[in-house]
Amino acid sequence: MQDGNQRKSIENNWADVTRGGRFATPFSEESLGVPFGLPSRLTRLAEMPWHGCYEMQLASEKKSVHTLRSYRTATKQFLTTVLPGELPPSWDALQGIPVKDIARWVDPNNGRLDIWIQSISHLASATINARLASVSHLLNWVGHRVPDWVTRPQKGRSLPKTLTHREIERLKEAAATSENPFANVVIILFLDTGMRVSELCALDRSSVDLDDLSATVRDGKGGKDRLILFTKSTVDAIEAYGRVRDQIVSRHVPSDAHRDALILNRRGRRLTPRAVQKLMDVLADAADIPRSKLSPHTLRHNFATGLLEGGVDLVSIQRLMGHANISTTRVYLEIGDQSLREIYHRAQSVSRALDNNEES
Repeated sequence: MQDGNQRKSIENNWADVTRGGRFATPFSEESLGVPFGLPSRLTRLAEMPWHGCYEMQLASEKKSVHTLRSYRTATKQFLTTVLPGELPPSWDALQGIPVKDIARWVDPNNGRLDIWIQSISHLASATINARLASVSHLLNWVGHRVPDWVTRPQKGRSLPKTLTHREIERLKEAAATSENPFANVVIILFLDTGMRVSELCALDRSSVDLDDLSATVRDGKGGKDRLILFTKSTVDAIEAYGRVRDQIVSRHVPSDAHRDALILNRRGRRLTPRAVQKLMDVLADAADIPRSKLSPHTLRHNFATGLLEGGVDLVSIQRLMGHANISTTRVYLEIGDQSLREIYHRAQSVSRALDNNEES
């Protein structure tokens, strides 16, 4: 009942400039001298609750679960940002106001956008850019243009973090001897395929073809399907885990949502990214690798740099990594000093071996 009363207060009083900002008053149409109008596509939705309409818009765009979560988090933070002298609105009350009123609520001229951007200025550049993209989407939906003064911070360019060859060997040994039933297959899949952690967790048995040494990642990043390739060691690891999986299924019959998952945890459920990262921390300790250095994405970087060191062309690496833009792949051309040293010494060893064969 309280939320309903607050919603009515917001709807009835937010545009009343005599209230001095008490209900987040933007510049009114009267004070600006310019009438505000919704985009024609939203005219018939003007009196409907904005939140449900916006959720349907997001659903129609087929965005990933991660992107939707990011949009919802940033949108809620922005909309509940208060202006000086106004009463903090509840999220429930805000969700129920009409489309025409939310368009005025988010008006870039009323100062809410300024205060919200200042409140997130301490965050990392990548985080700020992601949140700005989320709020920009909402502004564009209701017909506002993102002001020119809103600039996105430049991200510092950092080289991909990779493990050295010695660290990789220690990691493989730690995974092979781990008591965790899925440790070895997870590490081998990451190193042999370059999969994202979300792709590994979503991989189904029906998408895997061991005879063809491949699997199809369904609805990967950007909602795209892509092919990943296996080596003989990948197949061996999957088959070895398959016997363990059968034992897990016999003790804990998976539900429909988990039944086809390639990798199950001890309770017969599909893996989660959080569970995989916990595994990384345990294996990092066992392999004497700093926890901050080992993650699923680190192993994905190792996969890419390994292909590059093996002479694979950039376009092929792009396809194997599932990058939409080759500029993302080009970062692997700037490999770190440690990798350069290892490549140099390996090349020198090969050269000396060839010279010795010629002499003999």
